[in-house]
Amino acid sequence: MSFLPYRELILRTDYWIQDNVLPNALEIAQRCMSFSTWTLGSPWRPEPWPGMRAPGALTPDEVATIEDCVKQQLKVPNLIPQTDSEAGLSGHNHIQICGGSEGVARPHVDSARICDYAAVLYLHPSPPTTHSGTSFYRLHLPGESPDGNYCPKEYESLSEVPGLTREMDPTMFEEILEAPYVFNRLVTYKSDLIHSASGYFGWDHVLASKRMAVVFFWKSKL
Repeated sequence: MSFLPYRELILRTDYWIQDNVLPNALEIAQRCMSFSTWTLGSPWRPEPWPGMRAPGALTPDEVATIEDCVKQQLKVPNLIPQTDSEAGLSGHNHIQICGGSEGVARPHVDSARICDYAAVLYLHPSPPTTHSGTSFYRLHLPGESPDGNYCPKEYESLSEVPGLTREMDPTMFEEILEAPYVFNRLVTYKSDLIHSASGYFGWDHVLASKRMAVVFFWKSKL
C-alpha cells in the first residue's frame, strides 16, 4: 500500500549546499551563545522542536547575505520570510541549540501554509561528528515496502494524508540521504521533503558543546 509519492533527491534541484556562506560565522556563533533569553522546547515543553531557541540570530545584513545566496540557488527573484502573523510564532531566523540528551531525529515536513523552502545554517565551529546535519527520509512502515519521501501539495502535513496517523513514530522512516554538519554550511531544501536534524550532540550543562543551527523558512515569489 502506498501513502506518499517518491522522487529521487537531486542536488541543486531538491536541496542545495553552500559552504563558507558567511564571512563572520564565528562571531555570530559567539553572539548567539551570549543570548540571555531562550524559549524551551522538548523535552521541557510539549513542542515539536527540541532544545531551546531564540529569535534574531542574524542581523538584517547577515540575513540579506543568506537570502541572496538562496535566491541565486533557487533562481527566484524574491523570498518572503515566515512571520509571526502567518501561523503563530515564527521560527524564521531563530538560533536553535540542542544537546544529545534533549532530542532525536524526528522526520517531518514543514507546513505548506508557511513555506516552500527551508534552510539551516550550521554554527558550531568544531562539531564532534558530521553525522548531525540534515537528513532526508522516506516512509517505511513495518512489513511494507519502502514508501514515498514527500508530502503531496494538497495536504498541509503528513498527518493529513489519508491512512497516516497524527503521531508518526520516527522508526516508521528510513534515512535516504544526509547533508553532513559542517561549520558555516547552509543547507536549503524544499519544505515538502521529509527531513529532520540527523542527530544532536553536546552536554546539558555546557551550552557551547551543543548542536547549533539557525533556521529559515520562506515562500518563493516568482
